[in-house]
Amino acid sequence: MKKLLFLLISMLFLFSCSDDALTYEEQLAKDIEKIEKYLKENNLVAQSTKSGLHYIIEVEGNGVYPTSTSNIKVNYTGKLLNGVVFDSQTSFFFYLNGVIKGWQEGIPKFSIGGKGKLFVPSGLGYGVYPSGDIPANSVLIFDIEIVNLF
Repeated sequence: MKKLLFLLISMLFLFSCSDDALTYEEQLAKDIEKIEKYLKENNLVAQSTKSGLHYIIEVEGNGVYPTSTSNIKVNYTGKLLNGVVFDSQTSFFFYLNGVIKGWQEGIPKFSIGGKGKLFVPSGLGYGVYPSGDIPANSVLIFDIEIVNLF
């Protein structure tokens, strides 16, 4: 009887945990679905990459693009799909190789003076780890302007 009870409790635990944890690929598919729904609802057309990053170039820059080791100055606003702003900065300086993967991949799509949007799947952002006002597995939207490269 004890073995049967142990088996039932173990199975209950196993099945209750398996629904919560998605594989990277499952989470990415879910994120892409959310991004595409947001784009459709807001009448936006974006380009996308193999990684699931979506981006819109609203203003072309001067043609000088950052590299993976560039020190960059940007103005940006970061928000969640529900519109909640979690960060906004002007004249933010950073090395491209020191930020989230979504920026490492997306920022080089814009040249100096360029403006647009990045739609970052959770795996290219903070993933399963919440950060400040950003819940785990959040798709992030960034309005960006590349001010300068150093």
